[in-house]
Amino acid sequence: MRLLQSYPTLSVVLSCTCPLMPASLAHPHTNNCSSIFAHPPMLIQTQINPTLKIPSFSRKPIQTHTLKDICLRGNLKEAFQSLPVSSNDHPDETYAPVLELCAQKKALSQGLQIHAHMIKSCSVSESVFLATKLVFMYGKCGSVRNAEKVFDQMGQRSIFTWNAMIGAYVSNGKPFEVLQTYKEMRVLGVSLDAYSFPSLLKASGLLKNLYLGAEIHGLAVKFGYDSTVCVVNSLVAMYAKCDDLFGARRLFGRIDQKDDVVSWNSIISAYSSNGRSMEALELFREMQKAGLDSNTYTVVACLQACEDYSFRKLGKEIHAAVLKSAQLIDAYVAGALVAMYVRCCTMSEAVRTFNKLEEKDKVAWNSLLTGFIQNGMCSEALHFFHAFQNAGEKPDQVTVISILVACGRLGYLLNGMELHAYAIKNGFDLDLQVGNTLIDMYAKCSCVNYMGYAFNRMPDKDLISWTTVIAGYAQNSYALKALELLREVQLIDIDVDPMMIGSILLACSELACVSQVKEIHGYIMRRGLSDVVLQNMIVDVYGECGNIDYAVQTFESIQFKDVVSWTSMISAYVHNGLANEALELFHILNKTNIHPDSIALKSALSAASSLSALKYGKEIHGFIIRQNFSEGSIASSLVDMYSRCGMVESAHTIFKTIQSKDLVLWTSMINAYGMHGHGKVAIDLFNKMKENLTPDHVAFLSVLYACSHSGLTAEGRQFFEIMKYEYQLEPWPEHYACLVDLLGRANCLEEAYEFVKSMQMAPTAEIWCALLRACQVHSNQELGEIAVQKLLELGSTNPGHYVLVSNVFAAKGRCKDAEKIRSRMKERGLKKSPGCSWIEVGNRIHTFMARDKSHPECHHITKKLDQITEKLEKEGGYIAQTKFVLHNVEENEKVKMLYGHSERLAIAYGLLKTAEQTPIRVTKNLRVCGDCHTFCKLVSKLFGRELLVRDANRFHHFEDGVCSCGDFW
Repeated sequence: MRLLQSYPTLSVVLSCTCPLMPASLAHPHTNNCSSIFAHPPMLIQTQINPTLKIPSFSRKPIQTHTLKDICLRGNLKEAFQSLPVSSNDHPDETYAPVLELCAQKKALSQGLQIHAHMIKSCSVSESVFLATKLVFMYGKCGSVRNAEKVFDQMGQRSIFTWNAMIGAYVSNGKPFEVLQTYKEMRVLGVSLDAYSFPSLLKASGLLKNLYLGAEIHGLAVKFGYDSTVCVVNSLVAMYAKCDDLFGARRLFGRIDQKDDVVSWNSIISAYSSNGRSMEALELFREMQKAGLDSNTYTVVACLQACEDYSFRKLGKEIHAAVLKSAQLIDAYVAGALVAMYVRCCTMSEAVRTFNKLEEKDKVAWNSLLTGFIQNGMCSEALHFFHAFQNAGEKPDQVTVISILVACGRLGYLLNGMELHAYAIKNGFDLDLQVGNTLIDMYAKCSCVNYMGYAFNRMPDKDLISWTTVIAGYAQNSYALKALELLREVQLIDIDVDPMMIGSILLACSELACVSQVKEIHGYIMRRGLSDVVLQNMIVDVYGECGNIDYAVQTFESIQFKDVVSWTSMISAYVHNGLANEALELFHILNKTNIHPDSIALKSALSAASSLSALKYGKEIHGFIIRQNFSEGSIASSLVDMYSRCGMVESAHTIFKTIQSKDLVLWTSMINAYGMHGHGKVAIDLFNKMKENLTPDHVAFLSVLYACSHSGLTAEGRQFFEIMKYEYQLEPWPEHYACLVDLLGRANCLEEAYEFVKSMQMAPTAEIWCALLRACQVHSNQELGEIAVQKLLELGSTNPGHYVLVSNVFAAKGRCKDAEKIRSRMKERGLKKSPGCSWIEVGNRIHTFMARDKSHPECHHITKKLDQITEKLEKEGGYIAQTKFVLHNVEENEKVKMLYGHSERLAIAYGLLKTAEQTPIRVTKNLRVCGDCHTFCKLVSKLFGRELLVRDANRFHHFEDGVCSCGDFW
């Protein structure tokens, strides 16, 4: 309720058929008011000096035309020039046409001046007609508050006054106020006329209140207006907006003479706005067959029915009809044409249509701008926005939202911040949609602080606001903050939706917090929110958190699995090192009616890569070709698969076939060459890549590894300097570890140590490990001791680090110290990964552990291995190097332990089961020991077989007794 200030001179006495309003009953917006309309500043001044203030118009009386004629011509300036100073004789004839023209032009400023002039001449107090015109004018000009104040001051009101007030509310998007005013009319016994119903029905549609609409429909029938064309048309539109198309069509069908184009427009628009495009266009054809001419509203409704790419031909036909009929072309049709081409994804036509417009209004500009965004053309959207500004257009909320979306997708933080400043200056940032878009833009630009500021500044927040900011924190690795906001959401009693839960699951994945995932999973089940999308995410998150059993249970509980379900489970297996299970599940997927997508194929290729399962990898590649998948989209996965299966030539063949190579593909190929010891080729490829692309951290890491594996010390130093100083990339710990490893291989241990000490960041455990391995190889005990102490101080949770330290102590005979390290591992719950090797033979992956006896053909494998060892001893002079066994056991036991290493069992099985002259491919999860390395060299020489052994660090190509690593790995 609001207090009203009064005009001291305004006391309106109405002579109309409407009963007098009781003094105690004010308009629903008043509360025991002692004063009426609070004048705008210019109106207050007129009470002191009430002459009409016309700042820019010269007072030249027009003698040849009446004021009404001038207003009919639409010349507001001329109408003001012709307005007499005093209009006491015929105020209705004087002011009514000018007020109507102000309403038509939406000229609020001039309307306020006219109102001031009317107060001066006391015209308002003598005419209900003029007061009604004022209400109508203010409503059309968007000043609902002024319309209410004039309405509230009126002692008597005609039905036209009520209609004007209701119309003002409707046209300004205030349906609740319409409902309140309608209730007051019923209380006062005001009889509705034919012009009351369209506004009331439109408000019912805006509220989607079918009950209210049906009530008003009943009144229309009762008062005999149910056959009036404008009422019928409004009823059709109301039922359509309330999602009752059956009712709308039934009403339309009852019209005997369907000769009114507005009726056709109503039903066509009803179907079009409810997504029933084909029915809308069929009705349009029926209208044409009935011989009715289309108008602009018909064209706009039909263009809106062309909702996607499949309607582009029909849309062009409507466009052609518009061009043939010049009277159908106006700003609304032009804007609808642009929007139609945008929806149909034909942006070239949208741009062409826009450029041909003689007058481009804000709607047309925004339609095309939105089109660029919707079609993923964000850079073009920014260029178009510059043209928008150059044309003198001022951005509104819609413009700001579109450009913020573009800035977010492109990661243009500074442009987004400029637009944020503009929004603050113009008050747009307080708008709900603008605020939500600002949050999303800052989240996509990884600017979390400003994202939080934009969120906190919003006066009103809806579910989208909370969901967006939680997603922003989760996506930018602020998992704890995302969970904190979730608790706030629950405290203010907002219903958590699936999208918000998805973001929270992402946060749980970041924290690897299984208990939190279980809690969210339980919440989903209790609230009945479980759908296939959330179930897929739960499978994925359980996999990320390492709880593969819960992932499997959730996957199996999904009744209607889609491709994402299968992909999530396959990825979970791969992530948890269960490559065999991943390939088996992929095989089952191929037997269903669901076709794998590119992500499923990448996961399957990753599984094949980790197992060096070349046959499986080739099968997947063949599937990709048969299904006409673009190899370009998964080329890097194919390159990685072939290279990790030892087929670097095949990897390069794939690489060469791709026309448009991105940075990921180049990096994969560089990494492939580096892994296989082709360092110089990797360097040449890197230099070629730099000609067209800018290398990132990962690309530099690949070339540094290539230098390290090939002993290219000078080149490695040079690339590190180039990365840091030429490309301004701050090295990661991995880059430092790689360079330390490179220097260590070259026996530049002092330089490596000085390099570690000069680091601007604290050295990580991996860096000290790299230095320690080099000290172990080159027997530098002094530096090795320093590296051991630094490594132990860091308290690493990686069991491999403790195993390395224990081995160093054991090699020096410091058995007690080695035992202490093993005890520390046990106290911390850390376990050494057992040695494991696998080989692909006969469409199966055969896995072997050290001294394994579980294989079905164990007896034959052991016998074959004994034969191999005997031949190596007799013909190759092989002697077991027991120094590589760091356990405190008898010598003969050490020999047995060496003979039982997993890679030897795999090689023996390969020699037993594969054809002669074929390469044997073996993969091991740990580094190959020195004795097994010698064993492999001798096997390749004495058995004439190429061995490709991939250990945890690199590939070893054994051929004719020589290894590609140069005996340093």
